[in-house]
Amino acid sequence: MNEPVRHEVRVGSATDGLTPISVAQRSLGANVAQWLSLSAIALAAIAADQITKHVVTSHLGLDEGTHVIGTFWIHNVQNSGIAFGLFASATAEVIVLTGIAVAWMLTYFARSGAKHPVLPVALGLVTGGSLSNLVDRVRLGYVTDFLDFRYWPAFNLADSFIVIGVGILIAALLAADSEPRRPRRFRDAAARH
Repeated sequence: MNEPVRHEVRVGSATDGLTPISVAQRSLGANVAQWLSLSAIALAAIAADQITKHVVTSHLGLDEGTHVIGTFWIHNVQNSGIAFGLFASATAEVIVLTGIAVAWMLTYFARSGAKHPVLPVALGLVTGGSLSNLVDRVRLGYVTDFLDFRYWPAFNLADSFIVIGVGILIAALLAADSEPRRPRRFRDAAARH
């Protein structure tokens, strides 16, 4: 009596021992929780910026200021350009470029949101700050700047959120690049076992 031939196949190996084993890859796209985090942070940034601008413009006339402490003043200034008053006469172009930048950030997040755990925070701050200033440019033709340290051009919370978000993003990317990685031959050997 002939017994049936048995082929033993171990999980994670190929039948011929030569075929490379495929490695399961996780999606790097943002999931629902990450989108909710980014949205919550962006909405909080927009709300904080819009509320502070409203308070300043309600209590101070244009170009009026009040001393807070040291070199810090609250100074109601209109800025039709971008950072430091650059491109003040190019409001339409600034609106288009800001829209493109926000669309690019959201596309990047959709494709790479799971790449690093701080991406929702960093891009939420940058997106929220950008959108808040964009709303003002579209609605008013300028943004209200009010945080004035006298030695630096006046800015607002949206500008601060953008700078903080970019700083977090750069720090996260630098930290990811500085993590020690095994040489490729060791990674390949580990994948085969």
